[in-house]
Amino acid sequence: MPSDHDDEGLAQYSSPPCFMHELDPEFRVPLSDWSEVKRWRKAERERLIAARLAVAADARAAMSQRIAEGLDTLIGDIDGRMVSLYWPFRGEPDLRPWMASINARGGRTALPVVIDKGQPLVFRGYAQGDRLEKGVWNIPIPAEGDPVLPDIVISPIVGIDPQHYRLGYGGGFFDRTLAAMPFKPLVIGVGYELQRIATIYPQPHDIPMDRVVTEAFKS
Repeated sequence: MPSDHDDEGLAQYSSPPCFMHELDPEFRVPLSDWSEVKRWRKAERERLIAARLAVAADARAAMSQRIAEGLDTLIGDIDGRMVSLYWPFRGEPDLRPWMASINARGGRTALPVVIDKGQPLVFRGYAQGDRLEKGVWNIPIPAEGDPVLPDIVISPIVGIDPQHYRLGYGGGFFDRTLAAMPFKPLVIGVGYELQRIATIYPQPHDIPMDRVVTEAFKS
């Protein structure tokens, strides 16, 4: 995918009307081109991450547990299936205990690895106790191992709209990765109810989640 699918690289915020959503969540800014969408997404991303971090750590832990229970309900038998998760970052749901439970129940787990800007992610197998090293943003990644292809991809969201389009961190990695995979995995977005928004202004390159699981388990 071309690099203009990225959201990153803009330093300026949109004009004041772009913040009307803070007063009315159903307000939709009349954005006319991709540059305006990128500016809006950058501001909305910062707002949503701040809101997520404002939730007390123990409350986030309780919500993460409910999300894990929702994933079990949605996925069912995990035996023999490969699930890609993530290492929690900036207040994301912490599903590491659930990751360990997958391995205990006969499933396999993996983590995504950034190879280079503008390139798809790769997935490497990971289980508790495997050696880790620092990746992009100092997020731990598996230190070794050949690439694997997950049957299920669990993706953290910054924001999610009613059509299950995901607002991420703006690097474009997620969409490139799904587009490059030789088969379509089950893709599940996970996050908190407070991250639901009216729209992300989806573009032709955006790929929606198949399901979304929050602490309220709405999919």
